[in-house]
Amino acid sequence: SPRPWPAAPESARHERLLQVAAAVRAAEAVQGALPGLGAEDAVASRVAEWDDRMVALLAEERRRRSMDHVVALPRSLSASRLVQALAAPEETARDIARPMPHRPSAAARRGTQFHAWVEARYGQQSLLDPDDLPGSADDDLVSEQDLADLKAAFERSAYADREPVGVEVPFSLVLAGRVVTGRIDAVFARDPGADTGAGDGPWDFEVVDWKTGSASGIDPMQLAIYRLAWAQRRGIAVERVSAAFLMVATGEVIRPDTDALLALLPG
Repeated sequence: SPRPWPAAPESARHERLLQVAAAVRAAEAVQGALPGLGAEDAVASRVAEWDDRMVALLAEERRRRSMDHVVALPRSLSASRLVQALAAPEETARDIARPMPHRPSAAARRGTQFHAWVEARYGQQSLLDPDDLPGSADDDLVSEQDLADLKAAFERSAYADREPVGVEVPFSLVLAGRVVTGRIDAVFARDPGADTGAGDGPWDFEVVDWKTGSASGIDPMQLAIYRLAWAQRRGIAVERVSAAFLMVATGEVIRPDTDALLALLPG
């Protein structure tokens, strides 16, 4: 997973260092801070105070380790955050409890630029200008050749000649009392006369997510959420919605079985 940027201090160690630094400063002025006491008495008094503080800190640390900390999901969250929460709850809890900015990656920027190009290709105005991304001034993040290769690969894909019924379709779902938001990259209606490779099941629409990275990073739960979102938007049964990932660089279309995953989504 991406490393926090800027680097997060180790909270317990950081806190101890601050306390030690404060103690050193206090020791340097201890005689003046405790008038009327001899130097030895003053030092002994301060050491006793430190001992008491350390005992309290250790007790607090024991209490912290013995308790199960529950971090609640926010009342509104993105689909990607929900996918992360289901796949890696501990990591998600840490991110929510202590949010940290992340350095924009080349992969993320490349994906955003490609999505903007697809929107323009289908006659849509992109909702996000890649130049508005954090780190857009970093010229080395994405090469023009990388983007050109992705565009050429898309033109060879199974979706190049198909007309979507929706591009970057926004949605909002209520799951387990929480609002889940996101955008579906593209939705295609079924063409009875075309062989889409999606099988002969009773589906009417296919939601598709463009992936500009490797297949190792995909999570079928994302498509399960998209299926549910489009079904609710159209007022149809979720079984009428198929779903696929397009691995843009290779042209591979991956259609994972998401029926079982739908049952795992919080109702």
